[in-house]
Amino acid sequence: MKRSEIKKAVRNRYGAIAKSGGSCCNPKESCCCGANTADVISRKIGYSDEEIKAVPEGANLGLGCGNPVALASLREGETVLDLGSGAGFDCFLAAARVGKSGRVIGVDMTPEMVGKAWTNAAGGDHPNVEFRLGEIENLPVADGSVDVVISNCVINLSPDKERVFAEAYRALRPGGSLMVSDIILLREIPDDLRNSVEAYVSCIAGAETKEKYLSAIEQTGFTDIEVVDEVRFPMDAFNSDFTVADINLIYELAGAVVSIKVAAVKPVKA
Repeated sequence: MKRSEIKKAVRNRYGAIAKSGGSCCNPKESCCCGANTADVISRKIGYSDEEIKAVPEGANLGLGCGNPVALASLREGETVLDLGSGAGFDCFLAAARVGKSGRVIGVDMTPEMVGKAWTNAAGGDHPNVEFRLGEIENLPVADGSVDVVISNCVINLSPDKERVFAEAYRALRPGGSLMVSDIILLREIPDDLRNSVEAYVSCIAGAETKEKYLSAIEQTGFTDIEVVDEVRFPMDAFNSDFTVADINLIYELAGAVVSIKVAAVKPVKA
């Protein structure tokens, strides 16, 4: 698949989810997950009931694969950048951690998601949160302007992950932290699945092997790279409208598709 085709497919899928206000299985209702999916999936991947209840209604679409805010040791007054911020779920949680003296910037390439996030922000007291339309391969932020970069199940959707990590590095101040949750593979997947558009927008076909993913972070210049957690990702949590053939392939991969949490640091002196 061409990069332009991948981006178009991802933008269309997540734009439709934003419009429908749904969770991992929308825009169609008859797919992998059950009722109240967003909350159920969020609990499975590490969010507490308190966190789920703390964000504006409509901010949690159940699209993550981990909880990067729990991973991040955010401090009062810090500036946080969320790559692929969606409807703002992690941004609102981060905003509570950094306080009114801090700042949270969410970047998403889907206009519908950015619009939904701003609507969610308008429904409460969130003066320290803003959302920007942009691609995570070309972040609309200044060099060295943020303290922490977080991301939740989004980098796997990019066809140019090296560029994403380079942009995160550029945006961070020296000494700043990268803290991401993402989908990775413990082994390569069949070509039929790798070339499936549906599998790509569902966070499988674009996932890298663990070795390649960590290598991309290291080659960017990050240090102190640590795999904080690695767990088998529940197969019923994927944002999917798979064919029967795809589903059979996916379940053959059970155990190979995992959610990983990675922390890294931009050195003070490059």
